[in-house]
Amino acid sequence: MSEILEGNSVELENTALETADTEEVKTEQSKSNDDVAISEEEAPCESAEAVEEVSGEVPVEAEPDSDNAEVSAETKPDGEMEFTEALEESLKSMSTDQKVKGVVMGITPSEIQVDIGRKHAGFVPVDEYSDDPLANPAADLKIGDELDLIIMKTNDAEGTVMLSKKRFDAAKAWIDVMEGETDGKIFEGLVTDVVRGGVLVTANGVRVFIPASLATESRNQPLEELLKKKIKFRIIEVNKQRKRAVGSARAVIREERRAKTEEFWAQAQTGQVYQGTVKSLTAYGAFVDIGGVDGMVHISEISWKRIKHPSEALKVGDEIEVYIKALDDEKKKISLGYKRAEDNPWEILRRDCPVGTATEAEVVGMTAFGAFATVMPGIDGLIHISQIANRHIEKPQDALRVGDKVMVKVTDIDFEKKRVSLSIRALLDPMEKGEEEAVEEAAPVIEEESPAAVEEASETEE
Repeated sequence: MSEILEGNSVELENTALETADTEEVKTEQSKSNDDVAISEEEAPCESAEAVEEVSGEVPVEAEPDSDNAEVSAETKPDGEMEFTEALEESLKSMSTDQKVKGVVMGITPSEIQVDIGRKHAGFVPVDEYSDDPLANPAADLKIGDELDLIIMKTNDAEGTVMLSKKRFDAAKAWIDVMEGETDGKIFEGLVTDVVRGGVLVTANGVRVFIPASLATESRNQPLEELLKKKIKFRIIEVNKQRKRAVGSARAVIREERRAKTEEFWAQAQTGQVYQGTVKSLTAYGAFVDIGGVDGMVHISEISWKRIKHPSEALKVGDEIEVYIKALDDEKKKISLGYKRAEDNPWEILRRDCPVGTATEAEVVGMTAFGAFATVMPGIDGLIHISQIANRHIEKPQDALRVGDKVMVKVTDIDFEKKRVSLSIRALLDPMEKGEEEAVEEAAPVIEEESPAAVEEASETEE
């Protein structure tokens, strides 16, 4: 019995060896046929890995196309394929959301025509070019430029492939955002919405939420001022599962301001001129941003005219030219000047209205001893009561009213005490002046003699 079993086992072993040899020969014969199929499958696999690397999502594996495999096997039994057929088979097996390179071949108002190195013609619709509504492909691109794209749809019947640059940028940007949480990279994006508790910023297709407390340099700044403006920010928190990110603009603003402050103090000198922006107003002056550093213009330096509050001459947001009047290196304070010597009305008066000049003035005030009139903006002169008219008047209101415009002569200027003396009487016609004086002298005589003459007349009649 044992001899029979041993014989059977030897026979089985020989059969197994023969079967293995047969399978090995078949495997070697089929290698050449499988090479082409393997090369066809490599392209979609590589593209799928690239998408996974960009988007962070695992692509769904496509089921093998058995029909295509049978056709290729029948047409080319020796395992060799024509180049054009290989391209066609590769394109058919390509799934959507794959990363490809495209070379710009043409630009129309509705699409960008690209060559992706395949038989089918590629195109990028204009609305798939960028998430920036102001982006203009015709201005941004030229023939021959290379673009990173993602396949959205393949149309074998028309021989076209629809692609998207916007979605590739968004996928890549999300990778950058996730890395930004740790590497501290500074992003720039457009504020698209003001929402409850903060703002939404879009950077390369990725939306980032920035809380109100981290969106501006100070808490009092309205968020609406940021709408439709580009701001810089850092990523401080990322939720990978929900694909949400939180950023902070305040940290970047403070860093930039710190750098600008150091740069300013390294070269600042008295007398330097800056173009600044009025940031805020107080009862004692105006704070002006002169390129990342704030200085103060005292109320006395805002205008040559006497003003009660800076708002009479300036408002927040005004662009003004200022100069450094004084620097305090220890306290890091900057005093700015706004009014200029050449605009000093007293210097203009010295040049344009010397003593003896006749000019028009507007009556702006009355006193018991005369009237004040504005000679030029910022300078009021006194018309003494004796210089208002050629006749005797009890008070200035007998001849003038506030708002009257009269011709006056500058009779004296005291630049040290800032006083100007004016006269209306000095400009009256000499003849008119003599007649009025004669009337004044004659009038009292008539008034005194009239009663006596009336008495004599009445006695004679009696």
